[in-house]
Amino acid sequence: MPTWVGATAKQIARAVRRGDASATQVVADHLDHIARSDGELAAFRAVRGGEAIVEAEKVDEQDDLANLPLAGVPIAVKENTAVAGLPTWNGSVAARTAIAEDDHEVVRRLRGAGAVIVGVTRMPELGLWGSTDDETGPTRNPWQPERTPGGSSGGAAAAVASGLVPIAHGNDGLGSLRIPAACCGLVGLKPGSGVVPCQLGAEDWFGLTEHGILATTVADAAVGFAVLAGRRPDKLVPPQRLRVAVSLRSPVSGVRPDAPNTDAVTTGARLLAAAGHDTVTADPVYPTSLGLRGIATWLAAAARDAEAAGVDPRDLQRRTRRHVRLGDWAYRRGYVRESDRTAWRERSIRFFTDNSVDLLLTPALAATPPPADGWASRSWRANMATNIRYAPYAAPWNMAGLPALVVPVGLRPDGLPVGVQLVGPPGSELLLLGVAGQFEMTEPWPRHAPGWPRVPQPTA
Repeated sequence: MPTWVGATAKQIARAVRRGDASATQVVADHLDHIARSDGELAAFRAVRGGEAIVEAEKVDEQDDLANLPLAGVPIAVKENTAVAGLPTWNGSVAARTAIAEDDHEVVRRLRGAGAVIVGVTRMPELGLWGSTDDETGPTRNPWQPERTPGGSSGGAAAAVASGLVPIAHGNDGLGSLRIPAACCGLVGLKPGSGVVPCQLGAEDWFGLTEHGILATTVADAAVGFAVLAGRRPDKLVPPQRLRVAVSLRSPVSGVRPDAPNTDAVTTGARLLAAAGHDTVTADPVYPTSLGLRGIATWLAAAARDAEAAGVDPRDLQRRTRRHVRLGDWAYRRGYVRESDRTAWRERSIRFFTDNSVDLLLTPALAATPPPADGWASRSWRANMATNIRYAPYAAPWNMAGLPALVVPVGLRPDGLPVGVQLVGPPGSELLLLGVAGQFEMTEPWPRHAPGWPRVPQPTA
Protein backbone atom coordinates (compact mmCIF):
# COMPACT_ATOMS: atom_id res chain seq x y z
CA MET A 1 0.00 0.00 0.00
CA PRO A 2 1.45 3.43 -0.89
CA THR A 3 2.53 5.68 1.97
CA TRP A 4 3.18 9.39 2.27
CA VAL A 5 6.23 8.81 4.45
CA GLY A 6 9.25 10.12 2.57
CA ALA A 7 7.33 12.73 0.60
CA THR A 8 8.34 16.36 0.88
CA ALA A 9 6.18 18.93 2.63
CA LYS A 10 5.37 20.59 -0.69
CA GLN A 11 4.33 17.27 -2.25
CA ILE A 12 2.05 16.52 0.68
CA ALA A 13 0.47 19.99 0.81
CA ARG A 14 -0.14 19.99 -2.95
CA ALA A 15 -1.84 16.58 -2.80
CA VAL A 16 -4.04 17.55 0.16
CA ARG A 17 -5.07 20.83 -1.46
CA ARG A 18 -6.02 19.01 -4.69
CA GLY A 19 -7.92 16.27 -2.87
CA ASP A 20 -5.47 13.59 -4.02
CA ALA A 21 -4.72 12.71 -0.40
CA SER A 22 -6.31 13.35 2.97
CA ALA A 23 -4.45 15.01 5.82
CA THR A 24 -5.77 12.23 8.04
CA GLN A 25 -4.10 9.50 5.97
CA VAL A 26 -0.85 11.45 5.65
CA VAL A 27 -0.64 11.99 9.41
CA ALA A 28 -1.60 8.37 10.14
CA ASP A 29 1.21 7.16 7.86
CA HIS A 30 3.76 9.28 9.71
CA LEU A 31 2.49 8.29 13.15
CA ASP A 32 2.88 4.62 12.15
CA HIS A 33 6.44 5.32 11.00
CA ILE A 34 7.23 7.10 14.27
CA ALA A 35 5.82 4.21 16.30
CA ARG A 36 7.96 1.70 14.38
CA SER A 37 11.16 3.67 14.15
CA ASP A 38 11.65 6.27 16.88
CA GLY A 39 12.73 3.69 19.43
CA GLU A 40 16.04 3.50 17.56
CA LEU A 41 16.56 7.26 17.36
CA ALA A 42 14.79 8.84 20.36
CA ALA A 43 13.97 11.94 18.32
CA PHE A 44 10.65 12.65 20.06
CA ARG A 45 9.96 13.62 23.65
CA ALA A 46 6.21 13.15 23.20
CA VAL A 47 3.99 12.08 20.31
CA ARG A 48 0.46 13.46 19.94
CA GLY A 49 -1.12 10.40 18.32
CA GLY A 50 -4.86 10.79 18.85
CA GLU A 51 -4.73 14.57 19.04
CA ALA A 52 -2.83 14.77 15.75
CA ILE A 53 -5.42 12.60 13.98
CA VAL A 54 -8.24 14.80 15.27
CA GLU A 55 -6.41 17.91 14.04
CA ALA A 56 -5.79 16.28 10.65
CA GLU A 57 -9.50 15.52 10.34
CA LYS A 58 -10.23 19.19 10.98
CA VAL A 59 -7.81 20.17 8.22
CA ASP A 60 -9.66 17.87 5.82
CA GLU A 61 -12.94 19.58 6.74
CA GLN A 62 -11.69 23.09 5.96
CA ASP A 63 -13.14 24.93 2.98
CA ASP A 64 -10.03 27.03 2.31
CA LEU A 65 -7.48 24.28 1.68
CA ALA A 66 -6.26 26.17 -1.37
CA ASN A 67 -4.93 28.89 0.93
CA LEU A 68 -2.98 26.56 3.26
CA PRO A 69 0.70 26.30 2.24
CA LEU A 70 1.28 23.41 4.68
CA ALA A 71 -2.08 21.67 4.27
CA GLY A 72 -1.92 18.32 6.06
CA VAL A 73 1.86 18.41 6.55
CA PRO A 74 2.98 16.56 9.70
CA ILE A 75 5.47 18.68 11.61
CA ALA A 76 7.37 18.38 14.88
CA VAL A 77 7.99 21.25 17.32
CA LYS A 78 11.08 21.57 19.49
CA GLU A 79 10.33 20.88 23.14
CA ASN A 80 11.25 24.38 24.39
CA THR A 81 8.37 25.96 22.44
CA ALA A 82 4.86 25.95 23.89
CA VAL A 83 2.31 23.60 22.34
CA ALA A 84 -1.15 23.85 23.89
CA GLY A 85 -1.98 20.78 25.96
CA LEU A 86 1.62 19.72 26.55
CA PRO A 87 4.26 20.63 29.12
CA THR A 88 7.23 22.58 27.77
CA TRP A 89 10.11 20.24 28.68
CA ASN A 90 13.10 22.46 27.86
CA GLY A 91 15.21 19.32 27.69
CA SER A 92 15.11 18.94 31.44
CA VAL A 93 13.06 17.35 34.18
CA ALA A 94 14.05 20.22 36.45
CA ALA A 95 13.13 22.97 33.97
CA ARG A 96 9.91 21.47 32.64
CA THR A 97 7.04 23.93 32.84
CA ALA A 98 3.34 23.26 33.33
CA ILE A 99 0.99 22.21 30.56
CA ALA A 100 0.67 25.12 28.16
CA GLU A 101 -2.76 26.64 27.73
CA ASP A 102 -1.88 28.36 24.46
CA ASP A 103 0.39 27.76 21.50
CA HIS A 104 3.50 29.82 21.00
CA GLU A 105 3.03 32.28 18.14
CA VAL A 106 5.17 30.24 15.74
CA VAL A 107 3.12 27.12 16.53
CA ARG A 108 -0.05 29.11 15.94
CA ARG A 109 1.29 30.18 12.54
CA LEU A 110 2.17 26.61 11.62
CA ARG A 111 -1.30 25.39 12.51
CA GLY A 112 -2.84 28.33 10.66
CA ALA A 113 -0.96 27.22 7.54
CA GLY A 114 -2.52 23.74 7.79
CA ALA A 115 0.35 21.87 9.46
CA VAL A 116 -0.46 19.16 11.99
CA ILE A 117 1.70 18.96 15.12
CA VAL A 118 2.53 15.27 15.59
CA GLY A 119 4.82 15.73 18.59
CA VAL A 120 7.67 17.57 20.26
CA THR A 121 11.33 16.73 19.69
CA ARG A 122 14.12 16.27 22.17
CA MET A 123 16.87 18.74 22.99
CA PRO A 124 19.71 18.91 25.55
CA GLU A 125 19.06 20.54 28.90
CA LEU A 126 18.08 24.22 28.45
CA GLY A 127 19.23 23.99 24.83
CA LEU A 128 22.83 24.54 25.86
CA TRP A 129 24.77 21.82 24.10
CA GLY A 130 25.77 20.66 20.63
CA SER A 131 24.72 17.08 21.33
CA THR A 132 21.26 15.87 22.32
CA ASP A 133 21.01 13.51 25.27
CA ASP A 134 19.92 13.29 28.88
CA GLU A 135 19.80 10.73 31.69
CA THR A 136 17.41 8.53 29.67
CA GLY A 137 19.88 8.21 26.81
CA PRO A 138 20.93 9.93 23.59
CA THR A 139 19.15 10.98 20.45
CA ARG A 140 20.96 9.31 17.57
CA ASN A 141 21.99 10.41 14.10
CA PRO A 142 20.14 8.42 11.40
CA TRP A 143 23.25 8.47 9.20
CA GLN A 144 25.36 6.78 11.88
CA PRO A 145 23.57 5.89 15.13
CA GLU A 146 26.78 6.02 17.15
CA ARG A 147 27.09 9.75 16.31
CA THR A 148 25.12 12.71 17.62
CA PRO A 149 22.60 14.49 15.40
CA GLY A 150 23.91 17.72 16.90
CA GLY A 151 22.14 20.15 19.18
CA SER A 152 20.26 21.73 20.45
CA SER A 153 17.62 20.97 17.78
CA GLY A 154 18.98 17.43 17.56
CA GLY A 155 15.68 15.62 17.91
CA ALA A 156 14.20 17.74 15.14
CA ALA A 157 17.10 16.97 12.79
CA ALA A 158 17.00 13.23 13.52
CA ALA A 159 13.24 13.21 12.87
CA VAL A 160 13.58 14.89 9.46
CA ALA A 161 16.66 12.96 8.30
CA SER A 162 14.90 9.66 9.01
CA GLY A 163 11.57 10.68 7.44
CA LEU A 164 9.61 10.65 10.71
CA VAL A 165 8.35 14.07 9.59
CA PRO A 166 9.01 15.95 6.34
CA ILE A 167 9.97 19.19 8.12
CA ALA A 168 10.50 20.24 11.72
CA HIS A 169 10.58 23.41 13.76
CA GLY A 170 13.69 24.31 15.71
CA ASN A 171 15.44 27.35 17.11
CA ASP A 172 18.98 28.65 17.06
CA GLY A 173 20.76 30.63 19.78
CA LEU A 174 24.39 29.83 18.96
CA GLY A 175 23.98 27.38 16.09
CA SER A 176 21.21 25.11 17.32
CA LEU A 177 19.57 24.78 13.89
CA ARG A 178 22.64 24.92 11.69
CA ILE A 179 24.76 22.47 13.67
CA PRO A 180 22.12 19.68 13.50
CA ALA A 181 21.50 20.50 9.83
CA ALA A 182 25.20 19.94 9.12
CA CYS A 183 25.30 16.75 11.21
CA CYS A 184 22.24 15.25 9.49
CA GLY A 185 22.51 16.46 5.88
CA LEU A 186 19.63 18.95 6.02
CA VAL A 187 18.86 22.52 5.06
CA GLY A 188 18.71 24.72 8.16
CA LEU A 189 17.99 28.45 8.10
CA LYS A 190 18.48 30.85 11.00
CA PRO A 191 16.61 34.05 10.08
CA GLY A 192 17.99 37.45 10.96
CA SER A 193 16.93 39.35 14.05
CA GLY A 194 13.31 40.39 14.25
CA VAL A 195 12.08 38.45 11.22
CA VAL A 196 10.26 35.74 13.22
CA PRO A 197 8.82 36.38 16.70
CA CYS A 198 10.97 34.60 19.28
CA GLN A 199 9.61 34.89 22.86
CA LEU A 200 11.69 32.13 24.41
CA GLY A 201 13.04 31.91 27.93
CA ALA A 202 13.90 34.98 29.93
CA GLU A 203 15.28 37.26 27.21
CA ASP A 204 15.54 35.21 23.98
CA TRP A 205 19.15 34.56 25.01
CA PHE A 206 19.77 38.33 24.96
CA GLY A 207 18.29 38.50 21.47
CA LEU A 208 20.48 35.75 19.99
CA THR A 209 17.75 33.14 19.48
CA GLU A 210 15.62 32.76 16.35
CA HIS A 211 13.02 30.20 15.27
CA GLY A 212 13.53 28.34 12.01
CA ILE A 213 12.91 25.20 9.98
CA LEU A 214 14.86 22.02 9.25
CA ALA A 215 14.04 20.38 5.92
CA THR A 216 15.32 17.94 3.33
CA THR A 217 14.83 20.36 0.43
CA VAL A 218 15.34 24.06 -0.10
CA ALA A 219 11.73 24.43 -1.31
CA ASP A 220 10.42 22.98 1.97
CA ALA A 221 12.74 25.23 3.98
CA ALA A 222 11.48 28.23 2.04
CA VAL A 223 7.78 27.56 2.61
CA GLY A 224 8.41 26.79 6.29
CA PHE A 225 10.34 30.03 6.71
CA ALA A 226 7.57 32.01 5.01
CA VAL A 227 4.97 30.58 7.39
CA LEU A 228 7.05 31.34 10.49
CA ALA A 229 7.72 34.88 9.23
CA GLY A 230 4.02 35.48 8.54
CA ARG A 231 4.62 35.93 4.82
CA ARG A 232 3.00 34.56 1.72
CA PRO A 233 5.26 31.84 0.28
CA ASP A 234 6.83 33.02 -2.96
CA LYS A 235 8.57 30.97 -5.60
CA LEU A 236 12.32 31.21 -5.17
CA VAL A 237 14.02 33.06 -7.98
CA PRO A 238 17.58 31.94 -8.82
CA PRO A 239 19.76 34.94 -8.01
CA GLN A 240 21.74 36.65 -10.73
CA ARG A 241 25.52 36.93 -10.61
CA LEU A 242 26.72 37.42 -7.05
CA ARG A 243 30.10 38.08 -5.52
CA VAL A 244 30.67 35.68 -2.61
CA ALA A 245 33.44 35.80 -0.02
CA VAL A 246 34.97 32.42 0.82
CA SER A 247 36.65 31.95 4.18
CA LEU A 248 38.07 29.03 6.15
CA ARG A 249 39.13 31.25 9.06
CA SER A 250 37.84 29.91 12.36
CA PRO A 251 36.26 32.25 14.90
CA VAL A 252 38.14 30.28 17.59
CA SER A 253 41.90 30.61 17.76
CA GLY A 254 43.63 27.25 17.36
CA VAL A 255 40.57 25.48 15.91
CA ARG A 256 40.75 24.73 12.20
CA PRO A 257 38.45 22.78 9.90
CA ASP A 258 39.45 19.21 9.13
CA ALA A 259 40.01 18.02 5.59
CA PRO A 260 36.38 16.99 4.82
CA ASN A 261 35.03 20.37 5.96
CA THR A 262 37.76 22.21 4.07
CA ASP A 263 36.90 20.18 0.97
CA ALA A 264 33.22 21.02 1.49
CA VAL A 265 34.01 24.72 1.16
CA THR A 266 35.93 23.98 -2.04
CA THR A 267 32.87 22.13 -3.31
CA GLY A 268 30.65 25.04 -2.29
CA ALA A 269 32.85 27.48 -4.20
CA ARG A 270 32.71 25.20 -7.23
CA LEU A 271 28.91 25.08 -7.05
CA LEU A 272 28.80 28.86 -6.83
CA ALA A 273 30.93 29.13 -9.95
CA ALA A 274 28.73 26.59 -11.74
CA ALA A 275 25.72 28.77 -10.91
CA GLY A 276 27.41 31.78 -12.46
CA HIS A 277 28.65 33.54 -9.34
CA ASP A 278 32.08 34.98 -8.55
CA THR A 279 34.09 34.03 -5.48
CA VAL A 280 36.85 35.89 -3.69
CA THR A 281 38.90 34.97 -0.64
CA ALA A 282 38.02 37.33 2.21
CA ASP A 283 38.19 36.58 5.93
CA PRO A 284 36.02 38.22 8.58
CA VAL A 285 38.12 39.56 11.43
CA TYR A 286 36.93 37.77 14.56
CA PRO A 287 38.24 39.76 17.53
CA THR A 288 39.35 37.81 20.59
CA SER A 289 36.78 39.73 22.60
CA LEU A 290 34.00 38.26 20.42
CA GLY A 291 34.76 34.74 21.63
CA LEU A 292 34.98 35.82 25.24
CA ARG A 293 31.74 37.82 25.06
CA GLY A 294 30.07 34.97 23.21
CA ILE A 295 30.95 32.47 25.92
CA ALA A 296 29.86 34.92 28.62
CA THR A 297 26.51 35.35 26.85
CA TRP A 298 26.12 31.57 26.49
CA LEU A 299 26.73 31.19 30.21
CA ALA A 300 24.52 34.08 31.28
CA ALA A 301 21.62 33.02 29.05
CA ALA A 302 21.48 29.72 30.91
CA ALA A 303 21.52 31.45 34.26
CA ARG A 304 18.75 33.86 33.28
CA ASP A 305 16.57 31.08 31.86
CA ALA A 306 17.04 28.91 34.95
CA GLU A 307 16.21 31.83 37.22
CA ALA A 308 13.12 32.76 35.21
CA ALA A 309 11.88 29.15 35.34
CA GLY A 310 12.43 28.99 39.10
CA VAL A 311 14.82 26.06 38.73
CA ASP A 312 16.92 24.95 41.68
CA PRO A 313 20.40 24.57 40.11
CA ARG A 314 21.00 21.52 42.31
CA ASP A 315 18.38 19.66 40.25
CA LEU A 316 20.17 20.26 36.94
CA GLN A 317 22.75 18.04 35.26
CA ARG A 318 26.29 18.47 36.52
CA ARG A 319 27.47 20.19 33.31
CA THR A 320 24.49 22.56 33.38
CA ARG A 321 24.91 23.40 37.09
CA ARG A 322 28.37 24.74 36.47
CA HIS A 323 27.23 26.55 33.33
CA VAL A 324 24.47 28.29 35.28
CA ARG A 325 26.75 29.14 38.19
CA LEU A 326 29.35 30.70 35.91
CA GLY A 327 26.62 32.46 33.96
CA ASP A 328 25.24 34.09 37.06
CA TRP A 329 28.74 35.34 37.87
CA ALA A 330 29.32 36.62 34.31
CA TYR A 331 26.00 38.43 34.23
CA ARG A 332 26.47 40.10 37.59
CA ARG A 333 30.00 41.19 36.65
CA GLY A 334 28.64 42.94 33.56
CA TYR A 335 30.40 40.75 30.97
CA VAL A 336 27.26 40.57 28.82
CA ARG A 337 26.75 43.92 27.12
CA GLU A 338 24.40 44.89 24.33
CA SER A 339 26.94 47.44 23.15
CA ASP A 340 29.38 44.63 22.33
CA ARG A 341 26.79 42.81 20.24
CA THR A 342 25.84 46.04 18.48
CA ALA A 343 29.48 46.77 17.65
CA TRP A 344 29.98 43.27 16.23
CA ARG A 345 26.77 43.55 14.20
CA GLU A 346 27.94 46.82 12.66
CA ARG A 347 31.36 45.35 11.95
CA SER A 348 29.77 42.27 10.34
CA ILE A 349 27.56 44.36 8.08
CA ARG A 350 30.59 46.43 7.05
CA PHE A 351 32.35 43.21 6.03
CA PHE A 352 29.94 42.88 3.10
CA THR A 353 30.24 46.51 2.02
CA ASP A 354 33.99 46.82 2.58
CA ASN A 355 34.68 43.71 0.50
CA SER A 356 31.94 44.41 -2.06
CA VAL A 357 30.44 40.95 -1.51
CA ASP A 358 26.85 39.78 -1.30
CA LEU A 359 27.32 36.65 0.83
CA LEU A 360 29.92 34.78 2.87
CA LEU A 361 30.70 31.05 2.50
CA THR A 362 32.30 29.21 5.45
CA PRO A 363 32.51 25.66 6.78
CA ALA A 364 29.45 24.53 8.70
CA LEU A 365 31.49 22.43 11.16
CA ALA A 366 35.17 22.00 11.92
CA ALA A 367 35.17 18.26 12.66
CA THR A 368 33.07 15.12 12.54
CA PRO A 369 30.01 15.07 14.85
CA PRO A 370 30.95 13.64 18.26
CA PRO A 371 29.80 10.26 19.58
CA ALA A 372 26.20 10.27 20.76
CA ASP A 373 26.52 8.71 24.19
CA GLY A 374 27.20 10.04 27.63
CA TRP A 375 27.46 13.81 27.33
CA ALA A 376 24.79 14.52 29.93
CA SER A 377 26.89 12.80 32.59
CA ARG A 378 30.26 14.20 31.54
CA SER A 379 31.93 17.28 32.93
CA TRP A 380 31.23 20.85 31.94
CA ARG A 381 34.81 21.17 30.69
CA ALA A 382 34.48 18.13 28.40
CA ASN A 383 31.20 19.40 26.95
CA MET A 384 32.52 22.90 26.37
CA ALA A 385 35.73 21.73 24.73
CA THR A 386 33.94 19.32 22.40
CA ASN A 387 31.25 21.81 21.41
CA ILE A 388 33.71 24.59 20.64
CA ARG A 389 36.12 22.35 18.73
CA TYR A 390 33.61 20.75 16.42
CA ALA A 391 31.17 23.61 15.84
CA PRO A 392 32.84 27.04 16.09
CA TYR A 393 31.42 28.64 12.93
CA ALA A 394 27.79 29.31 13.85
CA ALA A 395 27.83 31.51 16.96
CA PRO A 396 29.25 34.77 15.51
CA TRP A 397 26.17 35.24 13.34
CA ASN A 398 23.80 34.95 16.28
CA MET A 399 25.88 37.60 18.01
CA ALA A 400 25.54 39.76 14.88
CA GLY A 401 21.85 38.95 14.32
CA LEU A 402 22.50 38.13 10.65
CA PRO A 403 20.70 35.44 8.64
CA ALA A 404 22.70 32.26 8.10
CA LEU A 405 21.94 28.96 6.39
CA VAL A 406 23.54 25.52 6.28
CA VAL A 407 23.15 23.43 3.15
CA PRO A 408 24.58 19.93 2.49
CA VAL A 409 27.12 19.50 -0.30
CA GLY A 410 28.13 15.84 -0.06
CA LEU A 411 29.51 13.15 2.21
CA ARG A 412 32.60 12.77 4.37
CA PRO A 413 34.87 9.76 3.76
CA ASP A 414 33.27 8.18 6.85
CA GLY A 415 29.82 8.40 5.22
CA LEU A 416 28.42 11.25 7.31
CA PRO A 417 26.99 14.25 5.47
CA VAL A 418 28.98 17.46 5.21
CA GLY A 419 27.62 20.96 4.66
CA VAL A 420 28.64 24.56 4.28
CA GLN A 421 27.34 27.76 5.84
CA LEU A 422 26.13 30.79 3.89
CA VAL A 423 25.84 34.12 5.75
CA GLY A 424 24.22 37.28 4.45
CA PRO A 425 23.48 40.86 5.46
CA PRO A 426 20.15 41.80 7.06
CA GLY A 427 17.13 40.82 4.99
CA SER A 428 18.94 38.27 2.81
CA GLU A 429 16.99 35.14 3.87
CA LEU A 430 15.47 34.61 0.41
CA LEU A 431 18.81 35.24 -1.25
CA LEU A 432 20.42 32.56 0.91
CA LEU A 433 17.64 30.13 0.06
CA GLY A 434 17.95 31.00 -3.62
CA VAL A 435 21.66 30.19 -3.67
CA ALA A 436 21.05 26.99 -1.71
CA GLY A 437 18.47 26.06 -4.34
CA GLN A 438 21.12 26.50 -7.04
CA PHE A 439 23.42 24.18 -5.08
CA GLU A 440 20.61 21.63 -4.90
CA MET A 441 19.91 21.78 -8.63
CA THR A 442 23.58 21.59 -9.60
CA GLU A 443 24.51 18.73 -7.30
CA PRO A 444 21.52 16.92 -5.72
CA TRP A 445 22.16 15.13 -2.43
CA PRO A 446 20.36 12.28 -0.61
CA ARG A 447 17.24 13.65 1.08
CA HIS A 448 17.30 11.07 3.87
CA ALA A 449 19.92 9.02 5.65
CA PRO A 450 20.66 5.67 3.94
CA GLY A 451 17.96 3.12 4.73
CA TRP A 452 15.52 5.77 5.90
CA PRO A 453 12.58 5.99 5.86
CA ARG A 454 12.08 2.24 6.26
CA VAL A 455 8.78 2.07 4.43
CA PRO A 456 7.76 1.99 0.74
CA GLN A 457 8.12 5.35 -0.95
CA PRO A 458 5.03 7.34 -2.04
CA THR A 459 3.76 7.10 -5.58
CA ALA A 460 2.67 10.77 -5.78
